[in-house]
Amino acid sequence: MTKKISLLFGVHAHQPAGNFEEVLDDAHVRCYRPYLETLYRYPDFRFAVHFSGWLLDYLLRKFPRDMEKLHEMVARGQVEMFGGGDTEPVLAAIPERDRRSQLAALSDRLERSLGQRPAGAWLTERVWESAVAPALADSGIRYVTVDDYHFLCAGRNADELSGYFSTEEGGVRLDLFPISEALRYRLPFSPAVEAVKFIESLAGEDAMTAAIYFDDIEKFGIWPETHEWVYEKKWLEHFVEGVLASPVISTCHYREYHRQHAGRGVVYLPATSYIEMNEWALPADRANEWADLVAQEKAANRYEARKPFLRGGIWRNFLSRYAEANWMHKRMLQLSARIAALPAEKATNRMRDLLHLTQANDAYWHGLFGGLYLPHLRRAVWNAIVELEAVLDTVSARDLPAVADIDLDGALEIFLGNGTVQAVLRNDGFGAVHEFDIYDLRHNLADSLARRREHYHRRISEGENTQHAGEGIASAHDRVSFRHPVSAEDLVADTRPRALFLDREAHSGSSAEIAYSLVEVKGERAVFFCDRLGLTKTVSVVDNAVVVEYRFDAEAVGIESELNLAMPSCDGSMGRYRLDGQTVGGFGQVFSWQRCSGVMLEDGVLGGQVALTAGDTIDLQAAPHHTVSQSEAGFEKIMQAVCLKARWTAARQRLTLSAA
Repeated sequence: MTKKISLLFGVHAHQPAGNFEEVLDDAHVRCYRPYLETLYRYPDFRFAVHFSGWLLDYLLRKFPRDMEKLHEMVARGQVEMFGGGDTEPVLAAIPERDRRSQLAALSDRLERSLGQRPAGAWLTERVWESAVAPALADSGIRYVTVDDYHFLCAGRNADELSGYFSTEEGGVRLDLFPISEALRYRLPFSPAVEAVKFIESLAGEDAMTAAIYFDDIEKFGIWPETHEWVYEKKWLEHFVEGVLASPVISTCHYREYHRQHAGRGVVYLPATSYIEMNEWALPADRANEWADLVAQEKAANRYEARKPFLRGGIWRNFLSRYAEANWMHKRMLQLSARIAALPAEKATNRMRDLLHLTQANDAYWHGLFGGLYLPHLRRAVWNAIVELEAVLDTVSARDLPAVADIDLDGALEIFLGNGTVQAVLRNDGFGAVHEFDIYDLRHNLADSLARRREHYHRRISEGENTQHAGEGIASAHDRVSFRHPVSAEDLVADTRPRALFLDREAHSGSSAEIAYSLVEVKGERAVFFCDRLGLTKTVSVVDNAVVVEYRFDAEAVGIESELNLAMPSCDGSMGRYRLDGQTVGGFGQVFSWQRCSGVMLEDGVLGGQVALTAGDTIDLQAAPHHTVSQSEAGFEKIMQAVCLKARWTAARQRLTLSAA
C-alpha cells in the first residue's frame, strides 16, 4: 500500500490592539499581502487561516482589494477560516461569560465579512486549560489546535500524534489537534525541498495519518530575514509546488479531515502552553535554572525523551510576576462584573466592545516579543478600561471612596474619584498613587513599568550571536542581537514600584524611604502618617487634579517625591516640557531646575497637557525612565515614563498634578 499523509496547514495572523498604523501597514506589505497573493495562484493548495478580529477589521477597511482575494479563496473552498476570541484574549484568563461573547463576536465577524462561520478555533498563545472547553463547544467550535507538547505532557508518545483526540469538561466534548513542533521549527526556516521531504517522511499506511501545522503567519515575512527568504527567494512558492507535486502529500482542511476521520481516543491535557512560553512565564532565577537544565539534557542527548517532564511555568504566572499586568487584569475583571450586573437593557454593544479590548492578551505578558514592555500596548488596554468605567458610571454610579483588595496582593486599594478624575492608592506603606485616570483623555497617567531582572539579561553579556546550523535561516528564537547599546546600569532592578508621589528623605546623610500608615479615608481624600518623621500626607482629588499635601508636626526635613508619568509621546517629537511659558526640551532629555514653581508637559499624542505645580518653590529633576527588553529584532531600551523628582525642605508643601 502506498503511504499517504494529509497536510493540515494553518497560519495565525495577529497584531496587538493599539499597535501603530505604520506597523500594521508594514506587516501587510511584507507578509499578509504577499502571502495571500502567492497562495491565490495555487487554488489546489488548501489551508486554514486565523485572523484576530481587530486585525481583520483593519485589513478589510484599509486593504479591501487584497482581502477580496481571501474572500474569493474562502468562496472557492481553498481556505478554512478559524475562529477564536475576537480581540485575541487568553480565554482561560477571562470569565466564562466573556469567553462566549468573544468567541461569538469573531464568528459573527467571519460569517458577515467572509461568508464562513468557523468550526475550528485558534487558542491564543496555545494556552490550554480544560475550563475553556464548554465555552468553545457551546459557541459552535468543534475543534482547536494545541501543541504536541501538550500531549507529551499528558503522557502520550510522539508517534501517536498524527490525528485528533477528544476531551471533555463536564461532559461537553471538544476535539484537539496536536501541532507538530518539528514542523513549527522547520517552516519556513529550512529549505523548501527539505521541508517537503520531512513531511513525506511522516507518511504512513494509515489513511488517518496527518501532518499538523498551525503557527504565526509573521514567520512568513516579518521575522528577521524572512521576507527575502520566503518571497524574494521564493521559499513559499517552492514549498507549495513541492507539496502539490508530491505523490504522498495531500492538502486538507481541518474541517474536512475532522468530518472524514474518527478521533484517536480520549485525552486530558494539563494546563500549559508551548514550551517557550513555559520558560518565559517563570521568574528570572527559575527560568535560568530551567534553561540550564535543558542545556544539560541536550548535552547528554536526553532532551527529547525528558522534555515532557521539563514543565516550566504556566501563562497565569505573568499575573503574579508583574504587578502591573495583575492590576490591569483585576481592573478588567472588576468592569466585567459591573457589566454582568446591569439589567439587560442597559448593557450596550459599546460596553461589550470596550470590555473585549481590555482583554486583548498582548499587554499582559512578555516573552520573545515586547508585550507588557511596550507602553502603547498597555495604553490601549488602559484607554479601554478608563473609557468603559466612565460609560458604566453614567448608567450605574459607584459609591466612592471605595476600599478593597481587588488585586489580591494583601494591601487594600483606595479609590478616590469625582467623575472627572480618579486616583487609586494602595495601603502598602508608600502612600503613593498607583493609578490616575483622566476620563476626558481616556488615560491612566500612572501607567508605567518597573525595571526587573529578566532571565534573558544574562544573554546580553554574551554579545551578538546567532545559534544556527545547516542551511536555511535562523529563527528569531536563536538570535542574540542589539537594537540599542545596553549597559550594566540599564539592568539594575527597581526596589519599589513606579508610581506617583513616591517619597523619600532627601537631605544630607539620608535618603531613606518614608513609610506611611493609613489614617483615614473620607470623602475625596486619604490621609497617611509617618510616625518617625511626624509627617502627615493627604491625597485628594479636586476638579481635574490630584492634590498631595505634606505637613510636619515638628521640624521639617528634606523630602524628594518621585512621579513616574506615562506620557504617550515618550521620547518622540510630540512631547515637550514648558517652564515659565517657554519650551525647554523633549521628554527624552535630562533636566534639572532650581527653585521653580512647577513644570508643564505638553503631549501631542495624548492630545492634552499635564501640569505639576507646587505651593512653595521646589528643585525639580526630569529624566526618561527606560527598561531593557528583548524583541524579535534584538535587545532594546524602551522609554516607559517621564520621571520627575521634586525636592524641598519646608514644614508645609502642596503638590498638584492636573491634566487637561
